[in-house]
Amino acid sequence: MSFTLSRRGFLSGTAGLIAMHPYSVRAQTNQAHLRIMETTDLHVHVYPYDYYSDRAIDTVGLARTASIIQDVRAESTNSILLDNGDFLQGNPMGDYIAYERGMDGDVTHPVITAMNTLGFDASTLGNHEFNYGLGFLEKSLAGAGFPVVCANVAKSLGASPTEDDTLLPPYVILERVLTDGSGETHPIKIGLIGFVPPQVMNWDRRHLEGNVQARDILQAARAWVPQMREAGCDIVIALSHSGIGSADEEDGMENASVPLAAVDGIDAILTGHSHLVFPSSTYADFAGADVEAGTLHGKPAVMGGFWGSHMGLIDLMLERDGSGWRVLSHTSEARPISQRNEDRSVTALVEDFQPVLDAVATDHEETLAYVRRAVGKTDAPLHSYFALVADDPSVQIVSNAQMWYIEQMMVGTEHEGLPILSAAAPFKAGGRGGPEYYTDVAIGDVAIKNVADLYLYPNTTRAVRVTGAQVKDWLERSAGMFNQIEAGAQDAILLNPEFPSYNFDVIDGVTYQIDLSQPSKFDRDGAVINEGANRIVNLMFEGQPIDMAAEFIIATNNYRAGGGGSFPGASAETTVFEGPDTNRDVIVRYIVDQGTVSPQADGNWTFAPMDGTTVLFETGPAGEAYAADVPGVTMEAAGQSDSGFSLFRITL
Repeated sequence: MSFTLSRRGFLSGTAGLIAMHPYSVRAQTNQAHLRIMETTDLHVHVYPYDYYSDRAIDTVGLARTASIIQDVRAESTNSILLDNGDFLQGNPMGDYIAYERGMDGDVTHPVITAMNTLGFDASTLGNHEFNYGLGFLEKSLAGAGFPVVCANVAKSLGASPTEDDTLLPPYVILERVLTDGSGETHPIKIGLIGFVPPQVMNWDRRHLEGNVQARDILQAARAWVPQMREAGCDIVIALSHSGIGSADEEDGMENASVPLAAVDGIDAILTGHSHLVFPSSTYADFAGADVEAGTLHGKPAVMGGFWGSHMGLIDLMLERDGSGWRVLSHTSEARPISQRNEDRSVTALVEDFQPVLDAVATDHEETLAYVRRAVGKTDAPLHSYFALVADDPSVQIVSNAQMWYIEQMMVGTEHEGLPILSAAAPFKAGGRGGPEYYTDVAIGDVAIKNVADLYLYPNTTRAVRVTGAQVKDWLERSAGMFNQIEAGAQDAILLNPEFPSYNFDVIDGVTYQIDLSQPSKFDRDGAVINEGANRIVNLMFEGQPIDMAAEFIIATNNYRAGGGGSFPGASAETTVFEGPDTNRDVIVRYIVDQGTVSPQADGNWTFAPMDGTTVLFETGPAGEAYAADVPGVTMEAAGQSDSGFSLFRITL
């Protein structure tokens, strides 16, 4: 019997386990089986709990993923556990820690506590780690009992990446001992290097501008990986908080994992950021990706879902090569914590790992108290089930609150007197979040948990000054949410699945229609592809056609005003106000000020009529209760989708 004791004291052995994994059978005297476990995009989901709906669920939670981690450790001779970023922000527990409790003194962030409890070997940063500022990030990471690396964010840039003064160590070399197939032990140096999308400089400009700079991922990789090899790394694993996108390299790529995998010296790549699973059929047609083999450019790769939904696993067979090691063979998979059944129910595939729950139990209870505080009342239900097909109350209340706030902020400025519009988008609208991923607040008390549900991200308020022409193009960009529909089509698919709902801005203060017979003027990334397209028709301000030369103030958030989504008119150059308050705080203040809010949608936008044409739209099953009350849309139930959504047929 042979045993290997990991750095954190977890004991694993080979006795009785050889039959459990084929690599254990094949490992020879000069070979060793290494299991690389990944979590990614946890977003503070430690408990299997939805704080927005205030109920336990089976589809999320590091406490559930931990059970898979423990099982893999138990059947492994050699294993390491790595996180791929986006762990500090993303649910009300994250906001509670950042905004209410803080990180002073010896306080450890609960997600870090959970990761310490599980004995993570290393992590990298995700883009959302910067959402609460560099000070909060620094204090949070101080509690980590594992190294955190990032190679492409620097306090100052040098002449080359290796001369940068990086915010964190660009890489770490783990010196471990592997047990081979005959029970003999040998040293190995495992190099881990981390990357984050350089777009963080736009997304969190208020925190990062003047403090750090970001480099292109591939530029940083090509500089640092050779140095890691020179330092003696036997294998190099890239922790890429960057999605699987184009195989064609472009400067400043957000989703750069495919060309990153092609960089010489990288042996395996952990991916994330996209909240998807690899290997899976999602990536069947992606250049450079081999779903069957679980590889990117021939190298093992994995993406373990989001919020703890999966644990990514790469198995490497390593062979001694002189005094070092080389990868002989590999497999990749993503193991889920739950499965969705044909009747749309969810079955848990694992149970909680109690030590993780115990480690953050106090933080969980404090978060529950935080989200249950009532701040006012609503006399209309606030739901987002139909936010992508009709003017919607859950978007309306956000828009109303933003306009209320910016009107006050413009008083006494040079912009006072300009018409104020408000742009807001539905954040929880199904899609990759699943058929339960919708806002749903009943008539009555509105608690903080409801405000967090209405406004998912900790954005801050901003205002931009734009022309009428930019207002129109802003809406043209937003209308990319929809597929082009041929006149007379029956049951055409309405929504473009590649277009995120958070980029579907509705602008209040004007009225307009969307002509679906027209092509989209912009592509998914905001580039003009149909210059003459006009989906936005009958655009009116105060009952008259909008003056394209007139100027307006649009209330929005820092993500949009900082260039997020590439919306015409939304940029640092047009920003005239940067609020110190989060959009959530503004909504809370608005509800408190009003006492009782009445956020019925005002129907300021509709689809332009298309005779004899129908489209199909999917929404959460719970939306069926509201279907009869959606204004401005003629629709009927049309069955269910294979993925658990309810289908509706809309007559245009």
